[in-house]
Amino acid sequence: MSMLSGRDSARWAIRLTRRHKVISAAVVVFTAVVIAISATTGSGGAASIGAAPAFTLTALGQPARQVALSQYAGQPVIVNFWASWCEPCQQETPLLARWHAQHGQVVLLGLDENDTTGGALKFARAKGVTYPLAFDPDMTAASAYGVDALPQTFFLNARHQIVAHVVGAVTPAKLATGLRLMGAPAAG
Repeated sequence: MSMLSGRDSARWAIRLTRRHKVISAAVVVFTAVVIAISATTGSGGAASIGAAPAFTLTALGQPARQVALSQYAGQPVIVNFWASWCEPCQQETPLLARWHAQHGQVVLLGLDENDTTGGALKFARAKGVTYPLAFDPDMTAASAYGVDALPQTFFLNARHQIVAHVVGAVTPAKLATGLRLMGAPAAG
């Protein structure tokens, strides 16, 4: 076994460090390119994550009325999963309510999950919600969408393909990005 001299050992360490930096930079650039490509198609349009599962649920507080994704065929739709007991929903819902009041031409559907009707109605009134709300006490729709934590928001294009998905509270920036990807009009 040969031993490197002190100078040779130092040179070897410098070469390894440089190689490591070059390889690390290449990995970072490659990862950024993959993320950018997955976020958009070559034409600059939204890439589809997949078809949105259809749902038909009872309207919250209106047992004779139903809310179904199919009612909005040909229109971009935002589907927001929430519950009155959800802490991040406490912050997110007023933002969505204000945004919908200003941009009511974009369909926004709120799906209340694993909640009580009374608690959900009280919460929605307190937060100023005017968009359609559906009641999903058994989490049927949530399961179909793979929702395992609240809140979650799905942005669907006019063909009801999921083009963006936010886990956690939606922010104004995430809302703007989702709207752009779904081809919906942004704030005017």
